[in-house]
Amino acid sequence: MLSKTGVRSLGILLAQFFQNKNVKHNAVVIVNHTVESELVFEHGEISKIIAIPFIKNREAEKDESFAVELYNPTGGVQIGKHPKTVVTIINDKDYKTMANKMAPLVQGDIDKLSVTKTTWGQQFREAMNVNGGDIETAKLSHYIGHSLSFFWKVLFAFVPPTSIAGGWFTFFISLFFIVILTTIVGDVAAILGCLVGLKDSITAISLVALGTSFPDTFGSMIAAKKSKTADDAIGSIVASNSFSVFLGLGIPWLIAAVYWESQNLPFTVQAGDLTFSVLVFSICYVLGMIVLTFRRFLGIFGKAELGGPTIAKYICSIFFVLLWIGYLTLSGLQAYGHIKWQS
Repeated sequence: MLSKTGVRSLGILLAQFFQNKNVKHNAVVIVNHTVESELVFEHGEISKIIAIPFIKNREAEKDESFAVELYNPTGGVQIGKHPKTVVTIINDKDYKTMANKMAPLVQGDIDKLSVTKTTWGQQFREAMNVNGGDIETAKLSHYIGHSLSFFWKVLFAFVPPTSIAGGWFTFFISLFFIVILTTIVGDVAAILGCLVGLKDSITAISLVALGTSFPDTFGSMIAAKKSKTADDAIGSIVASNSFSVFLGLGIPWLIAAVYWESQNLPFTVQAGDLTFSVLVFSICYVLGMIVLTFRRFLGIFGKAELGGPTIAKYICSIFFVLLWIGYLTLSGLQAYGHIKWQS
């Protein structure tokens, strides 16, 4: 059986018919009329290709058949038991019609699962609608989250869709947005810390850290729910915090350093309590990595970094929260002189 689409020639194996050399036979191709031609098999040849041109017409597509018959052999050989074969060209138009009808239905589901957007309009429609426009499955939490994040969703809808320039515009403009927002969060947190009387070092590790890391936490939570492994969740929060710190805080420092250098003045940032804070953070980091290692290899934790048995899962969560509280407490005590430390 052959499809009419794209057929240009037909190869027929004829080894079962001939066993001699320098043999001549006649072949007949029957469509609406008979066409005769001569096939010459040289010594050692076991197959021949018969080119069959197709004539396009305006008639309705349908299955069509023709016969290929070998007859009148010469050279002393005889044709085998099957001198004739029938070739059927099936009508694939019906299959195309069915596939074309199914394609939009399947594409709709694929679009819902896709994380990429093709146009700015699609991005704004999803940003302005609850649950991305899927009202039927929307819950109360979706409406609350939409109300709280509406401004930010619309703001980030201005980021170019990934379909433009292979996603490179999306990447660089997203970095630009991160820089701007991190700078704003840092300045607002500094003002708030000044109003309530917090030292800059405590403001940085509490208010600024919360402002830049809290969205990353939700991003990691979504990645943990939708991925089969913990790689995306852990990698997401690590990469996001790196961008926030290196770009959001580093670029303002770079701009300030360039400005003061142009004024022939040094740009100096006092380390302050940084040494003690980094030491405490490093200890908390080591403890956190030990827990993650235990979770991977111990069955009580389900042998996984995330999830696992309920009790063990909550114990690890509480432990990590206590690490953060302990880090803030020790850093705060040292900043206000309750812990003596010489850097």
